[in-house]
Amino acid sequence: SMPSEMLMKIFSYLDVVSLLSVGCVNKHFYHLANDNGIWLKIYSSCFPPKRVIWKMKSEQTETVSLGCAALRDRESGYWKKEYIFKQIAAVKTRVMRLVKPVDLYTGLPCRNREAIKASGLTWIIVLKDKNGKEHVMEKTNISFKDTSVIIRWCSTNWPCLDILSTLKLFGVMPLLPDQSRAPSKNGPRRHSLIAEYHLANLTENSIAAGADKLVQLFSLNPGLLVGLWKEKNEIAFVMASLHYHQLIERSTLGSATVQYALPPNKPVLDDVDSEYGLHDYSLHLDMHGGSCTYLCGTFKSLFCRKGDIANGYLRLTVVSLKDNTKHLPLTGTVGLSWETDVFKGNVKDCYVMDVTLLDGTEKPFLCFSAPVYMELSSKASSLYDYMGHIYTTDYADSEGKVCVELVWLEKTKEYFVVNLVLYISTKKINNWYGTNY
Repeated sequence: SMPSEMLMKIFSYLDVVSLLSVGCVNKHFYHLANDNGIWLKIYSSCFPPKRVIWKMKSEQTETVSLGCAALRDRESGYWKKEYIFKQIAAVKTRVMRLVKPVDLYTGLPCRNREAIKASGLTWIIVLKDKNGKEHVMEKTNISFKDTSVIIRWCSTNWPCLDILSTLKLFGVMPLLPDQSRAPSKNGPRRHSLIAEYHLANLTENSIAAGADKLVQLFSLNPGLLVGLWKEKNEIAFVMASLHYHQLIERSTLGSATVQYALPPNKPVLDDVDSEYGLHDYSLHLDMHGGSCTYLCGTFKSLFCRKGDIANGYLRLTVVSLKDNTKHLPLTGTVGLSWETDVFKGNVKDCYVMDVTLLDGTEKPFLCFSAPVYMELSSKASSLYDYMGHIYTTDYADSEGKVCVELVWLEKTKEYFVVNLVLYISTKKINNWYGTNY
């Protein structure tokens, strides 16, 4: 029953977030909260307008009254939209400026932490059950590695696994980031869909990635790990591993329903080099368990001969069985650390692998971060210097495969990487370089 004029007067004292929130109460409030007079005042305080308008067909200039010119013939909500668009553009410019400098070592943006902080970016997962009800999980623990970010969700109130159908991973950004304080969960936010996973028959359809006394781990591509309590077969925690390559873009530029599509690479044709696209690759490899790093190395001048292209894959040998000078030890006891509100543990022989492959121009070519596990092989080591049990780690997606062979040395209690091979899809090679292998 309060007059609209009085409501408008009250709304004029609200800050931006409160004004956007009150517009969600009902249609009447939405209409009043879109008032151009209120939003022009907010817009002008942040973006001082140009008061002098130049006429193209006249040599004279004209000074127009700000209030009359700006409000005349503008539909309701015009200055609200203008304010929001400009704020989004300003944040995007600030973030893109931060991610522009590239680390010469990895070929990736070197100021991701600052960019994430500047944007107010966080991540959530949304669990959808078979009845269509959604459960939003926001409580996270974030840790930064050299080439990836690890995000963990734990809760004492997970929905029952048997009724769940999908899990969606979103990047969430406040619509209007405030650099002076943490983003409000109740304020307006934008969601960017990063990945969607199917949880129906999780234990049958996903890869078992290891277990300890309390939990069993299951891996889903890309880069998701679901931990289940052994006793009850219910969710204990969820962990996502996101590679820095295109992290900001995937987490901010998608919509709530559609994932951000990476722009295609524009191939630079080379008619002189008959083996164009087969050489000058650089690999940066990280193997870590969340809290500690087991291996971090860079391998230069990787190449493939045409004879090594088979079954739709280009083969890049990084570490060879025949060359023991390149065999690499893993530092520490390999295992993936996990933690919930009450318990914590470490799953042996499970770790996160971060792969960053650069092309000849030092551009990121193949990048991923994924939880993997070591599996005991049935064959024995034939290497004189490394007599012990052989373990293998295999990872595959639509763009390529990674095969790692390790030997466990009982005497020194350490693993040695004795074989490491990358297989890249020829389809990806041809699309990237404009070749025909």
